[in-house]
This record gives sequence, C-alpha cells and structure tokens, in this order.
Amino acid sequence: MLVNMSEILKYAEEHKCAVGMFNATGFDSIQAIISAAEELNVPVILAHAEVHNIFNDISIVAPSMIAAAKNAKVPVCVHLDHGVSMNIIDRAIDLGFTSVMVDASDKSFDENVDMTRKVVKKAHAKNISVEAELGRMPTNEDGSIVFDRPENFYTNPDEAAIFVKKTGVDALAIAFGTTHGFYKSTPKLDFNVIKNCREKLDKLPLVMHGGSGVSEEDYRQAIKAGIRKINYYSYMSRAGYLKAKEVIESNTTMYLHDVNYAAMKAMKENVLTAMKIMYKSV
Repeated sequence: MLVNMSEILKYAEEHKCAVGMFNATGFDSIQAIISAAEELNVPVILAHAEVHNIFNDISIVAPSMIAAAKNAKVPVCVHLDHGVSMNIIDRAIDLGFTSVMVDASDKSFDENVDMTRKVVKKAHAKNISVEAELGRMPTNEDGSIVFDRPENFYTNPDEAAIFVKKTGVDALAIAFGTTHGFYKSTPKLDFNVIKNCREKLDKLPLVMHGGSGVSEEDYRQAIKAGIRKINYYSYMSRAGYLKAKEVIESNTTMYLHDVNYAAMKAMKENVLTAMKIMYKSV
C-alpha cells in the first residue's frame, strides 16, 4: 500500500515509537526491507538516497520501488533521502515518490529556508511529504565531513521553531550526536536537544539520521524524547556484503542470483532486528 510519510508518522506518534527508513540500493534490498515490514506487520519508509544515484539512477529504480510499495501488505512510503539538488528532488516528485527530503543543511539558515520552502510548495501540491534538516552531522561514509566539536553543530531548538514556521515541513532531521556511516567509537547523544526541539516544535515528527550502530538503550531514549523516524542503512548493507562474501568464498555456487538471494536474506534479518527495537513503544 503506497502512502506518504505523514501517514506513517501518524502511526509512530500514536504508538509512541519510531518508524524505520531504510535505503534500498537494488531489488534485493527492496525485497529485504518490505518483506521484513510485512513479517512484523508494520509500516515502513523505502528510500533512495541521492548519493546512490551513481549506482542506480532514480528513473530506473523509482518504478520498482513504487510497484513494490503498491503491492505490499503494509503501508509503504517511497522517499527521497538527502536530496541536495533541485534536479533530483524535482525528478523524485515527478516520478511518483510520496516523500522527499531536501537537505540544505550545509547552506546558511536563510538559504536553507528558501530552498526548503520552494520544495514544500511543489511537493504539498501533490500530497507529497517533505523532510528537511537543520544542524550539521559528521559522516564516516566518505570522510568528507568531520567535526572536532560536533556539539557546536547541533540543532538549535529556537532556530528550529523559526525554520519550521517559515517552511511548513512535515518532519525535521536534527543533529544531536549521531553520525552517518560506521561509528569509530560509542556515540554520545544529547537527548535534551530532542526534548527541547519537540517542545518548541509542538510535537512535529523529529528524525534521527545515522541509526546504524546506535545502542538499543540509546534508541529507546531517543524515541522517548521524541524521535519518530530513524534512518538506517550502513549495518543492513554490511550484513548483505558479509553474507555475499561468505557465499562466494565457500565455492558452493557459480551463480550470482544465489549470492544475491543469500545477501537479501541477511539484510532482511538485520532489518528485522532493527525494526524490533524501533517499533517498540516507549
């Protein structure tokens, strides 16, 4: 069942849990994500990240993602993750995505507001949900963004209130200590940032990026503080990679589809584990 993100976030608020957003980089991961959601009978957000467009162009993967969502037994939102260019955001809207994230967090506050507001106007005209980001997060995915003092880039709740009022976004990704990619040490999360943003934003759904590698207790505390959407990719991807490597090195198959199927099953198990934590009511 294809729905927009706002409908799924209502579920999260009603159940006092977080819904999972999982990046799909191919047919195997699409199947793993939706199959896991169906097994647990929970809604899910299936995403394509702009950074992955060099591997799978959005015009090619969009029809598969949308078809899979429509055929799913649970509500599925098809979402653009970290859309940094208007070109990719416009393409996602035109291709039938039901949610887009505009990421102008590297720009000035006013530039972020301006770009986000333009996306909201286009998207809402087609009943498409919009997520934005305020604050900066480091990333270990390509080493491009590393902060000596990441707390200096945490989301300011007062600025967030102004940002939301000026843009009309449906959800806001905030920076409070998580990192994109794999953690090199145990993350230290500032849950007060979440609590203060939730209070200032009148319970607007808040988003946590960098969900892989966060402890179960930190998940629970983040959800209790007000996080309603958690982005997850790195550990799922690594689970598929490790299983594929194991199958290839075992010399038990000569066929790529056997490797892909094994990787899909491993990714599904990893997603199930994450979902059981995210969707647990606090």
